[in-house]
Amino acid sequence: MTAESGAGFLLKAGDGSSPENYTTLAGLRSTSMTVNAGSVDITHKGSGGWRELLGRAGVRSLSVSAAGVFMDASAETRVRQNALDGRLASYQLVFANGDSFEGRFLVTALAYAGDHDGERSYTVQLESSGPVAFSAGGAP
Repeated sequence: MTAESGAGFLLKAGDGSSPENYTTLAGLRSTSMTVNAGSVDITHKGSGGWRELLGRAGVRSLSVSAAGVFMDASAETRVRQNALDGRLASYQLVFANGDSFEGRFLVTALAYAGDHDGERSYTVQLESSGPVAFSAGGAP
């Protein structure tokens, strides 16, 4: 496996149309994603003192964080309105090799910061709701 540039790891917001059209959140500086998988403990007296877990059980989710500078008013407006409305909306994470995750997410945090002599920056956190689809894009 070859190293990939972080610049190719993008967060995109859907526009609500069918089929969904995605726009990259402008001015991204950092993006991170965590795949969460809850475990179900089925340890019993016959486990010999070792923990046993039930496979393909528990709650699965994706958590996404992004930070940057909004340079596109429409993307900022869409994310801000989703946050204020508590609306589930479609988002997509795309990697440099074309792989992607796509699903419905809730904006759980949206924060702005700015210094008197600098740009206004943002951080956004998303939590998945329902299934998240993975698509293998193959190497570019």
